[in-house]
Amino acid sequence: MNESKPHHSVEDARDVEIASDDIDEQRFDAPYRSPQEKALVWKQDLRIVPLCAAIYLLCYLDRSNIGNAKILNQDTHNDLLTETKMTSYQYTIALMVFLIAYALFEVPSNYFLKKFRPSRWIAFLMLSWGACTMGLGGSHNFSQVTGIRFLLGVMEAGLFPGLVYYLTFWYRHSERSIRVALILASATLAGAFGGAIAYGVGHMNQVHGLSAWRWLFIIEGAPSCASALLVWFFLPDYPESARWLTQEERDLAAQRLRTEGSKGEAQDMTWGDAKAVLTDWRLYAHYAVYFGISAPFSSLSLFTPAITSGLGYTNLHAQLMTVPPWAVAYVVTTAAAWSADHFNRYKSAPHYLPRNTH
Repeated sequence: MNESKPHHSVEDARDVEIASDDIDEQRFDAPYRSPQEKALVWKQDLRIVPLCAAIYLLCYLDRSNIGNAKILNQDTHNDLLTETKMTSYQYTIALMVFLIAYALFEVPSNYFLKKFRPSRWIAFLMLSWGACTMGLGGSHNFSQVTGIRFLLGVMEAGLFPGLVYYLTFWYRHSERSIRVALILASATLAGAFGGAIAYGVGHMNQVHGLSAWRWLFIIEGAPSCASALLVWFFLPDYPESARWLTQEERDLAAQRLRTEGSKGEAQDMTWGDAKAVLTDWRLYAHYAVYFGISAPFSSLSLFTPAITSGLGYTNLHAQLMTVPPWAVAYVVTTAAAWSADHFNRYKSAPHYLPRNTH
């Protein structure tokens, strides 16, 4: 007897193809739908990610260098606390006011990033926090240090949330995590650079009559001011207006983000949108996780030089010994970010089944 074999029509084959396409829209192991899209994202990466990482590195360098200044040339009594006549308690207050300002001005700063072009607003922030950092080099007492640190917090508050928001102009949801991680990892690299720079600047004590800690603030604040000009001209704002993309690439970039909202020409946020965000439990879960990360990370970035000094390393050697932990942290952070993104992306492959046409 002949067994009857299932018959697949052309329509069945078409259904299989359609089903595959539908699944492919959402699957994590096929993020790019064409070679042109893959080339576009790579082109964006080369222009955006290194620049954003460098900006955040300068930002974190300028916020954490007060930890290096605290013990720089402490053995000759030319350190920050001695010359400003600050106590350890007052030093802690100066650190705290930065964080208060940072928390208060994160959201307002993102509003202005949306209102103005990203390149303009981020350049303004860089120029402002660079000037504040250099201003710390001229401080003489607790009130001046605290006031400038508060202004520094105001100006730096909008950068990291602004960069995360900025990436939504260019990348889909599934593409953002690894790029945010690479930008965030530059903070650990800033810790390594901070120790190395402090070691070198420590040899400038009393050059032109200035203590080394004053030179430290001036030297590390100046690159942020200078880089603001580069960001003004070279940080691309939106895919729709990027001159370094061809017209076909601009169209593809806009189409890629159409369902997720290319923010370059997005409508203004409504109160309904704001309510939907503020009542989403995931927002507060993220707060809890980020709080748990930020508290120890911020503490380490500000107190690592003092901790190293307490371990017995003296003067400039204490600065130099802060470099290896942060350098290792950068490697581990980037490796962990790549690993998490890689294995999440390729963790599974969907099965394709023909649709029932009956």
